[in-house]
Amino acid sequence: MRKACLMLCWLNIGVAIAMAIGIAFVPAFSLWFLIVLILNLLLSFCCRRSCSKPALTVSRILVGALFVFSSLMKGVDPLGTKYKILDYLAAYNLQWFNDIALILAVVLILAEFIVGICLLTKIFPRLAILGAAILMLFFTITTLFDALYNVVPDCGCFGTAIKMSNWQTFYKNLVIDVPLLLLILNNRQLKNRLTWRGQFLIGFLYATVFLCFEIYNYRHLPVLDFMNWKVGKQMRQEPQSEQRIYLTYRNKASGATQEFLSPNYPWSDSVWMSQWEFVDQRTEGGADMLGFSAQDEYGNDVTEMLLETEHLFVFTSHDMSKIMVDEWNKIAAITAAADRNGYYVVWVTATAPNDVARLRHEHPYLYEVYYGDALEIKTIVRFNPGLILLDKGLVIDKWSAIDFPQGKKLEKILLN
Repeated sequence: MRKACLMLCWLNIGVAIAMAIGIAFVPAFSLWFLIVLILNLLLSFCCRRSCSKPALTVSRILVGALFVFSSLMKGVDPLGTKYKILDYLAAYNLQWFNDIALILAVVLILAEFIVGICLLTKIFPRLAILGAAILMLFFTITTLFDALYNVVPDCGCFGTAIKMSNWQTFYKNLVIDVPLLLLILNNRQLKNRLTWRGQFLIGFLYATVFLCFEIYNYRHLPVLDFMNWKVGKQMRQEPQSEQRIYLTYRNKASGATQEFLSPNYPWSDSVWMSQWEFVDQRTEGGADMLGFSAQDEYGNDVTEMLLETEHLFVFTSHDMSKIMVDEWNKIAAITAAADRNGYYVVWVTATAPNDVARLRHEHPYLYEVYYGDALEIKTIVRFNPGLILLDKGLVIDKWSAIDFPQGKKLEKILLN
C-alpha cells in the first residue's frame, strides 16, 4: 500500500511537469486542460502522508527555482513591475496606493526571491513554505480574475522576459500549486540542521544582495534588457504592407473601453488623457516589431524619419513635469555638446503640447519635441527621463538620467 502511495506521489509530480510543458500549447480557455489540472491538484491530498523525501526534495527545488526565476525576471526590471502594479491598482480602483507602487514592487519581488532561495537552500523551510502558500494563494486568485474578466492583459509574472496569456498564467499557478501542496501537507519532514542564527544570517545575506540588485536595475536600467529597444538592435525594418496600430483605452470612471487607430485619438487633450488609461494595443500589417509611433504636434507621423536619421540623440520622458533640476542641467550640457558635434537632438514624450510649450520658456533648448504613448515610451528607456542614441535606427546605447554621459565620457561618444 505504501509503495502504491509513493508511486502516486511521483505520478502527481510528473503530471504537473507534463502540464507545465503543455501550457505553451493552450493559450486560451480549455475545459479539459483545466479539469486535468484541478484533478491533479486534488490528487495531492492523497499524498499528504506518503511522500518520500526524494519526492519532497524535487517539489521543493521545483517551487523554489520557479520563485527565484520569477523574481529575477522581475528584479531585473523593477520599474516594469511598478507599472504593472499601477495597472492593477487602476483596474481595482485602488489608486490611493499609486504613490507607493514602486515600494510595493520592490517588496513583492524581494519576498518572492526570499521564499524561493529559502526553499532552494532549505533555510527556514517550513516558514518558506508558509510564505510560498500565501503568495500563491494571492497569485492564483488574482490570475483567475484576470483569466475570467481580463482585468489586466498581462500580469507580468515573468517581467518582460516571457509573455503569457491570462489563461496560461492561471494554468501555470495551478501547476505550481501541486508541488507546493505536497510541501504544505508534508512540511514536518523538512528540517535544517543549522542554528536559527546561522539560517537567519545566510537568508539576510541573500536578501541584501538581491535588494542591491533591484536598486541597481532601477537606477541604471536593466542589466538584461528583454524589451524591444535593446542596445545593438536595428529598429528600422522594411514594412511588408501598410502598418496600422490600434490602441485600446479604458474610461477610469465607467470602465468602458474604446479602440483607436493610432494616431487618431485625443492624445493632446490633457482632460481626456486624465480620464482614460491605456489598456492594450494591436498591430495590423507591416512589421510589428516596433510597437511604437511618434507624431509631431499636428499629428503627423515622424517615426520613420527618426529611424532614418544618423547620429540622433532621443530624450524620452513619459512625464516631463517630474524631471529634476540637476537632470535638466545634464540635458542642457548634452544638447549643447551634441549641437557642436553635428548630432541631432529630439524629444519623445507623452506630456501634453501645452505643457511642453510652457517648459520651453525655462528650457529653450527643447528644439524638436514629438509625442507618443506613455506606455510605449516606457518600453524604450525605463527611466524618466531617459536617453537613447540611434544611428539610422540602430540602437547604439541608452542611459537613465543618473547615467547621462557627461564630460570626457560624452566627448568620447560624440567623437566616435
